[in-house]
Amino acid sequence: MDYFLNIMGSEWMIIIFVALILLFGTNKLPEAGKKIGKMVGEYNKAKTEMQNQIKDMTKTEVDNPTIDGPVQSERQKLEKMAQILKINTENKSDVELKDAIDAKFGTQTNSENKFKN
Repeated sequence: MDYFLNIMGSEWMIIIFVALILLFGTNKLPEAGKKIGKMVGEYNKAKTEMQNQIKDMTKTEVDNPTIDGPVQSERQKLEKMAQILKINTENKSDVELKDAIDAKFGTQTNSENKFKN
């Protein structure tokens, strides 16, 4: 015959408590309880701290999106491209830089299209 232990949650707690008393004895049980309590407290503290950091990060990204790349503005992007293509950026406007970059690639710019039409 198969026997099935029909033990509920609170009965398991009693069995575990009795096993702990047998393993540790009555003198060491309070110390073990304190250590377990400290461990649970540290775990909850770390979990709460991580949750707060994640909330702060997601809140910052949604409220104030920023670009964390090598360029943060259109001008910086143009200057970076011009530097790679070895184009002088001094005293040039954004439009002039765009035209110079387009000329390096051999494409017609908007200003060239205006004059041809």
